[in-house]
Amino acid sequence: MIAIIIGLIIALIIFVVVVSSIQQHKEKLETEKRIKVAKQKAIIDESEELILNLANLPSNPNIIKILNKRSLNAAKAMQQLMPDVKGIKNRVQELKSRLTASEELANQPPSEEAFVLPDNEQQLVGILQCIKKIRAVLKSEQAKGALDAQTFTQEEQRLAAMQLKINIESLVKRGNQAYSKEMLGSARQYFEKALQSLANSPIKTEYVTTKQEEVTQQLEEITSALKNTNAKDAAKKAKNEEDELDMLFQPKKKW
Repeated sequence: MIAIIIGLIIALIIFVVVVSSIQQHKEKLETEKRIKVAKQKAIIDESEELILNLANLPSNPNIIKILNKRSLNAAKAMQQLMPDVKGIKNRVQELKSRLTASEELANQPPSEEAFVLPDNEQQLVGILQCIKKIRAVLKSEQAKGALDAQTFTQEEQRLAAMQLKINIESLVKRGNQAYSKEMLGSARQYFEKALQSLANSPIKTEYVTTKQEEVTQQLEEITSALKNTNAKDAAKKAKNEEDELDMLFQPKKKW
């Protein structure tokens, strides 16, 4: 009788341990599923935010198509993880329609309109951050095999050129502002930084060549102005020293 009781107790303990292990395993799977779903949702949210921010840049329908496709793939992954959730199914259909519409527009060439730098520094920083994020997304999509190498290269070069242009125009703008305020040292630093960025750029477009010539000419003007300023300061200093010596050695007046 005692042996039976001990056997039942051992069986009960084993049952509890097994049930607990199964429960922990289920909880672990649910946690992993939630993490994966959250990751896919973050991809969709990021893609939609980037599409909104693209309004501040010259039109590029192909980038919008890539971002819409990225969102759709993420939504499909969510649907596989949570097939019973009706909202996800509707979201997939919505993104499919959006992708179809963007594919029709993607056949149009990117806009070549001149990009005007915003006066607000915060807006400018936001635009640069948007370009950097899009470049990172393109690289990620290409690594996953969701973006072909040719499209990636074309869009990467286009975005890199745009980012370079914004950086250069911003530096030149600051340099001109400093020059107009006769802050020649600061102006020279801005133009030297712009020239260095142009020299280091692997992109050798007509814009880069033209801008290098313009910035070099502006640097020469600033260097010449600095020399004149330094010469004037030296002459003024010498004149002050001469006046001080004259005052020191002039005949003393007798009272």
